[in-house]
Amino acid sequence: MNPTTPARTVAPTDTQREAPTGAHGSEQSRESESYTHGHHESVLRSHKSRTAANSAAHLVPLLREGMSVLDVGCGPGTVTVDLARLVGPGKVVGVDAATAILDSARELATSSGVDNVSFEYANAYKLPFEDNTFDVVHAHQLLQHLSDPIAAITEMRRVAKPGGIVAARDADYGAMTWYPESAGLTEWNTLYHEVTAAYGYQADAGRRLLSWFQEAGFAPDALTASAGVWCYASPESRTWWGGLWAERCIASNFAVQAQESNLADDVALEELAHEWRRWAEQPDGWFSVLNGEILARA
Repeated sequence: MNPTTPARTVAPTDTQREAPTGAHGSEQSRESESYTHGHHESVLRSHKSRTAANSAAHLVPLLREGMSVLDVGCGPGTVTVDLARLVGPGKVVGVDAATAILDSARELATSSGVDNVSFEYANAYKLPFEDNTFDVVHAHQLLQHLSDPIAAITEMRRVAKPGGIVAARDADYGAMTWYPESAGLTEWNTLYHEVTAAYGYQADAGRRLLSWFQEAGFAPDALTASAGVWCYASPESRTWWGGLWAERCIASNFAVQAQESNLADDVALEELAHEWRRWAEQPDGWFSVLNGEILARA
């Protein structure tokens, strides 16, 4: 092992949690899903920075005034509220399975003076809406956290109007790149893949969107796939990105799941946090996040 590589406690394969893999989780696994990042402050800092412009640019040109929009996995609602601004007076509904975060989304809408948006609890596998309800159904960074993303896409398609749009965007952790070379960040990326796999999720969702949407019943000629990138290379963005991931390594649900799966202990996670802080301090530090994107006609 490279001397700069953090030591990590790894359990034998046969002691790791058994979980569904790939894109076809069981009904039981869907009911017990746990969001890998959770809603620690370090996670919400990232989520609250998202806007329609920086997180749904592939969808924005297709939006029109008066459209009805469903935002699945809306989180704190920053993208949802932006979508409401773009389609007003059309109605926008944001849904999430974490009830606590919905209060934050409602507060944002109120403080922003946006009144054509509402937020409610919903499970992505059982959306509480009639067939053919929305002009647009959107999900950002959701499918990677589901044990059966194809079932969720099928449900999104169900509530979209014929000819409507189903849109998604998800990161691809295997396509993340950084500089300077860091054995510690490589170790973090490997651990992240192991943790998500242990819970039946797919960290490399971005590259799979086109395939998943076809498996969900969309014809190839109804799909437009693309990619977008977030890049952190300024002193401010490095400090922000490195700092929030340092915190996630020791305080978010990712840390909890890593330990529950016997994939890392406190010492290893603290060392990974240190590696993130060290990367953030590099004057030539550069980090890119590739996001797969897709637009589908229902």
